[in-house]
Amino acid sequence: MRIGIGVAAGGAIAAVDNLVSGGEVSPIVVVALLLAATAAAGAAWGRSGRVAAAAAWVCVPAAHLVKHILGLPDTLQPNTYGSIAMLAAFTLAVAAIGAGSGVWLRRLWNGGTSGRG
Repeated sequence: MRIGIGVAAGGAIAAVDNLVSGGEVSPIVVVALLLAATAAAGAAWGRSGRVAAAAAWVCVPAAHLVKHILGLPDTLQPNTYGSIAMLAAFTLAVAAIGAGSGVWLRRLWNGGTSGRG
């Protein structure tokens, strides 16, 4: 279930990234959405939320990778494997910060418990 929710959130974020305003939506919007989705996963499920967070994260660079492989136009410039790898690394850091923040919030709400489950 967590993977499915993560993929749904990541798919929605990738859709915003690639479809809204012809794919010209501000990167800050994508970062904010990814941060919010991964923080929500961490807050909802504690450390177990990392599965949903990872599933959401992978959708963002995967959409650009698929477009590159299929030769479709993309707003990522330069549209190279190196750029996609840098995007993947950056969004992984964003997702990790989001998930970690969510786990931290969960611990605060639960009075300092482990955040598991």
